[in-house]
Amino acid sequence: MNIGDKTPKLSLSATNDKTIDLSKIKNKNIVVYFYPKDSTPGCTTEGQNFRDHHKNFESLDTVIFGVSRDSIKSHERFKEKQEFPFDLISDPDELLCKAFDVIKLKKLYGREYMGIERSTFLFNKKGELVNQWRKIRVKGHVDLVLETVADLI
Repeated sequence: MNIGDKTPKLSLSATNDKTIDLSKIKNKNIVVYFYPKDSTPGCTTEGQNFRDHHKNFESLDTVIFGVSRDSIKSHERFKEKQEFPFDLISDPDELLCKAFDVIKLKKLYGREYMGIERSTFLFNKKGELVNQWRKIRVKGHVDLVLETVADLI
């Protein structure tokens, strides 16, 4: 995605029996973070960081969505166990992942596979992409996103 691009018009299943279409969210900034897999160490820490700063994001009229290819059932367990106050979007067919171009060739223990590159996208209240972070490191990332959201005000 390029700066200025609009939120994609896709409806996907999310936790709490919701269907989320980012393009229909009005008058809110939107943070969409993509992560590889529920309940893995880095993904858990990243989600916890967004959870711990959730009230700060809310005070800045910002909603958060986590996205991975995991099932709704897996997302519900992950969300409940970690007490995430935001919804997780299930993208098993990689529709949103492909729209955001986050499926990349990855290597683990010499094995190559296609997986989600940890990435975060920020849309303003008009639905325009204003910032994106790719190949992120979890430590300090949520603080940086929060600072960027605060600068939108």
